[in-house]
Amino acid sequence: MTHDFPPLKNDRILKAAKGEKPDKLPVWIMRQAGRYLPEFMEFRKQHSFFEICQTPALACEVTLMPIRRYDLDASIIFSDILVIPQALGMTVEMKAGVGPVLPEPLTLENMDSLKKEGAVSRLKYVGEAITLTRHRLDGKVPLFGFSGAPWTLMGYMIEGGGSKTLSKAKKWLYAHPNESHRLLSLLTDVIIDYLIMQIEAGAQLIQVFDSSAEYLNKRLYEIFCLPYLKKIAQALKIHLKESNQDVILVLFAKGAHFCLEEQADLGYDVLGIDWTVEPKLVRSVLKNKNITIQGNLDPCALYAPKEEIVKMVTNMIDQFGTERYIVNLGHGIYPDAPIDAVQTFIDAVHSVKL
Repeated sequence: MTHDFPPLKNDRILKAAKGEKPDKLPVWIMRQAGRYLPEFMEFRKQHSFFEICQTPALACEVTLMPIRRYDLDASIIFSDILVIPQALGMTVEMKAGVGPVLPEPLTLENMDSLKKEGAVSRLKYVGEAITLTRHRLDGKVPLFGFSGAPWTLMGYMIEGGGSKTLSKAKKWLYAHPNESHRLLSLLTDVIIDYLIMQIEAGAQLIQVFDSSAEYLNKRLYEIFCLPYLKKIAQALKIHLKESNQDVILVLFAKGAHFCLEEQADLGYDVLGIDWTVEPKLVRSVLKNKNITIQGNLDPCALYAPKEEIVKMVTNMIDQFGTERYIVNLGHGIYPDAPIDAVQTFIDAVHSVKL
């Protein structure tokens, strides 16, 4: 499929990311193509989760579902951060009521069995889905590509799934720092190649999800996360400059409020903020940084009455201000989020006068 994409009709999010003034505040929702949509749940009755991820036409269809339903200002390709461990040769299963499970977790003994060579070629279906979706969007909104961050992927790979403590993965950081750095370096290299592939396929924005940042303290984050996140941003910026492309880079490090300033110096254009951080604090800490903020309504706020949602959204925007700001939730939307509440959230954002 050619890369002669239709012209973009809605560039609000790109303008906000660059510090320009859009006509309305841009809004999108993490996990916006997920389980809260009845049409997605019907679709899932016919297709398994990773079947959708690995079949470009299916991934494209699911990506478009929230765009058809809502006046969102961006789309994000339907995929999963754990496709990288899959490409490295690990088994990843999506179990109902449990979430992702890696039945044979990574150990010090089996780490050398990871298949780095050719990993990105095994992820080409993501690139194909991005290219197809760019065409099917017909320029309505820009398209995000994404990846998990090295530490977040490391956590899943060692724990064998989700964890409330990440104690097995953190043990590596304390007891086996050299092996930890070797694994994080391997993941960083694959992530860079993977994200460049997504950019070449047509992604207009890239988000790096460090969803497990909250499990670390500042010292560990400075040693085992920041250098690799910086390497990713630098490599992508070099590629964009050499290929004369203009793609926005976003970092969402959930729970890493302890190093907002350091995040702002990594080379990303936008920082995602989770719901535990006060907007005024974020603006105060980053007042001298040339960076756009994204976030940070509590996903549970969508359970509130309509009038309360409008009040919370208005208050959040008042505190963040309307300059260099992209509205989002402070984490992914929950599976039982009310459909009407999502509409209220989006309408409340778009009704703000700039």
